[in-house]
Amino acid sequence: MRFPLGTAHATKTDVKRICVFCGANSGSRPVFVERAQAFGRALVGRELELVYGGGNVGLMGALADAVLDAGGRVTGVIPRALLEKELAHERAQRMLVVATMHERKARMAELSDAFVALPGGFGTLDEICEVLTWTQLGFHDKPCALFDVEGYWRPLSAMFDAALESGFLRAENRSSVLEHSEPEALLDALERWRPARVEKWIRPGEA
Repeated sequence: MRFPLGTAHATKTDVKRICVFCGANSGSRPVFVERAQAFGRALVGRELELVYGGGNVGLMGALADAVLDAGGRVTGVIPRALLEKELAHERAQRMLVVATMHERKARMAELSDAFVALPGGFGTLDEICEVLTWTQLGFHDKPCALFDVEGYWRPLSAMFDAALESGFLRAENRSSVLEHSEPEALLDALERWRPARVEKWIRPGEA
């Protein structure tokens, strides 16, 4: 089951800063780094600022390097504990140091107009699912997307489908998860997106 990328939304979201969640490891195949770099270049092509976790390693580092090498702007948000491990990107124009991982996520959300998850592990899953939940609850009106690299996010997408089919998600909330494998199309979808104006809670017999 697949859902359209914002086809019901005619006007555009004012997106200037994109928060990208992604792995602090590079993954087992070169394509993960290559697509992270392509996404970074696409951001610069649209004059979009990157907001991310501030790291200089893995996909995080590759993404930030691609943005900076193309002349773009990068804001990193990093917990002090990781800064002390010398994991902060030295070339980022702005690096905000926070006390905790919770503060890091809250600060990135505050700074950003949209959220995109590239491949990653536990941290990336935690980050994208949290902002999706905030969207579902109406705590913010910001689009959330999965940048799918050779099917990496298909299992998570299938899990969302199962939640819908089992009555734990509304169709409107499920369709708010934008998914694409091409940077330009994904950025187009972020601009077209509008929030679903429905309650999260599903009443008995409604599912």
